[in-house]
Amino acid sequence: MTTLGALLRQNSNYRYTWMAQVVSEIGDYFNNIAVFALVMEKSGSGLVVTGVMLARAIPAVVAGPVAGVLLDRWDRRRIMIASDIVRAVIALGFVLTIHQPRPWLLYLLSAGLMFASPFFTAGRASILPTIATTEQLHAANSLTQTTQWATLTLGTLLAGYSAGVLGYYWAFVINSLSFVFSAIAIWQISVPGGFRAVRHPSHEGKRGWQEYRDGLSYMRSVPLMMGIAMISVGWSMGGGAAQILFALFGEQIFHRGATGIGSIWGFAGIGLLIGGAIGHLTGRTVSFGGYKRTVTLSYLLHGAAYMLFSQVESYAAALVFMMFSRVGMAVTSVLNNAQLLRHTPDQYRGRVFSTMESIRWSVMIVSMAAAGIASQYTSPRTIGLIAGGFGVLTAIVWAWLDWSGRLPEPAAPGSGTPLLKKGLSS
Repeated sequence: MTTLGALLRQNSNYRYTWMAQVVSEIGDYFNNIAVFALVMEKSGSGLVVTGVMLARAIPAVVAGPVAGVLLDRWDRRRIMIASDIVRAVIALGFVLTIHQPRPWLLYLLSAGLMFASPFFTAGRASILPTIATTEQLHAANSLTQTTQWATLTLGTLLAGYSAGVLGYYWAFVINSLSFVFSAIAIWQISVPGGFRAVRHPSHEGKRGWQEYRDGLSYMRSVPLMMGIAMISVGWSMGGGAAQILFALFGEQIFHRGATGIGSIWGFAGIGLLIGGAIGHLTGRTVSFGGYKRTVTLSYLLHGAAYMLFSQVESYAAALVFMMFSRVGMAVTSVLNNAQLLRHTPDQYRGRVFSTMESIRWSVMIVSMAAAGIASQYTSPRTIGLIAGGFGVLTAIVWAWLDWSGRLPEPAAPGSGTPLLKKGLSS
């Protein structure tokens, strides 16, 4: 299979897409850090912070069905460019909130920014099999996901510096310019057949909601996709709580303030990068049956390590367990996404990836709210133990589905027969 370096050197379409991802995702963190710092500086209100978080999460859920249908109807490249242009304008609008902070305007701009995002992120996932060859696809998936985790670390560091030294104005301007750069980069990609999905004749003339329902019916008909959706739910139940728990553990449990919070996030990021590398190496050779067993072991590691993180007294040990938890999660993510890319027919790809994104966001909203409410009545250690327990339970259910034969390999798109290429057979 193609190496990551060779992929970037040899495939200009993927190189431009990757450059767009790097710059725009780093730009996202310029906005995130600046907005939350501005809220705390001007209002000091935790309620406003919560409002901004919800204003960002809820539109991402709502946008999923719309983005999925449009990505499977229209030219995906043009939709991604439109998403970038819209986000560039909205991101620049945050400048209006600097000197006269208006919570309603922060909510409105945050909602608009996040509503436009799935059109780009689901579109990027949908076009990977179009711009990468069969030999390159696994490397493209691995690098795309690992880049998301790398930009988390780099983006927050640069964003903190930008907001603190350059000021909020330039943080928002840089965020806007990052989307302009992304749009220009995506404009450079091209393939002979274009980026419009091949539509089945039965889809012509259907309304948007009917096409989205067809996409859900397709997902329900493929046991593996339902299993991967279950994994997404299991991760989100702990992932949403983590947004609250990382701050609580840094402040209340280990009494290390902002440094403690940053260290927990930092070790989580290290674990994601290590797990991404392991997932990439594993996915190059593992069989379909081996993939399913690897997911079981990786998710058991994720859940068990999270439970241990929540209970240990040693701060150093907690950081190590957090790192191992994220290693398991990243391995699972890389391998599951690779299976979606290999087995999802082009005509459904936009709806599948946008639906998975909506599932993650919707469960994370519930998880964040539940963790926030529970933190008023019980210890963060108890909440963390329960969150990790959901991960272990998810791994056990996946293992049972695999053992009982309920996760067969899907048919190859358009062939009606399983993929029997090297590395994909059972």
